[in-house]
Amino acid sequence: MGTTNKVTLMEAYMIETLRSNGISNEELLTQLEQGDSSSWVRINPNYSYGDLISLYQQDKNAFTSILTEGYQVKFITIRGLQGLLELKFKKTAGKDYTLTDEGMKQLKVDEGELETLKQFLSQNWTITELPLETEDETKEITILNGR
Repeated sequence: MGTTNKVTLMEAYMIETLRSNGISNEELLTQLEQGDSSSWVRINPNYSYGDLISLYQQDKNAFTSILTEGYQVKFITIRGLQGLLELKFKKTAGKDYTLTDEGMKQLKVDEGELETLKQFLSQNWTITELPLETEDETKEITILNGR
């Protein structure tokens, strides 16, 4: 695997919002190829989907890799991380993890979610895995902002 493509937090939000509303990677690529994001306005009218079209047009192969291989967010804040956890994994503070001044703790994830998190977190974050004695493959992790 080569280098992971980097996206802005807003680009990640747009991609994950579309995905969480049932838009497949193929449909996303088709719409971007046509340069038409008008059907996405109903999903979130506040997003500037033209930015996604521009990103796609800059490097179509890189954008396809972002959708299929994953991405790293260039810089992510605690609030940004909360938003992505909710969009991508349906995990919310207070229910699925505890928010702290430095980050979050007691976040339970499976192996796939953990790998995705490791990939998309910007370098100012560190993940600590805690061993869990459970029957399933769930892990408990702490994510800290280590600027």
